[in-house]
Amino acid sequence: MPTDFASVFLLFLASAVTFTVARLLSRRFRARRKQKEETQRRAGESRQVRRARARRGK
Repeated sequence: MPTDFASVFLLFLASAVTFTVARLLSRRFRARRKQKEETQRRAGESRQVRRARARRGK
């Protein structure tokens, strides 16, 4: 167990960096998965639904 200040600080810094990187990667992974699911959902829609969405968007 580290007892001096430098070791504790280094441990804290490494934990903070690891947490930040993991959070960023998790957000990117969730965003990509959501986009993929949305693309698959839209691919299964009928032509009528796609045209209705296009009209609403304009």
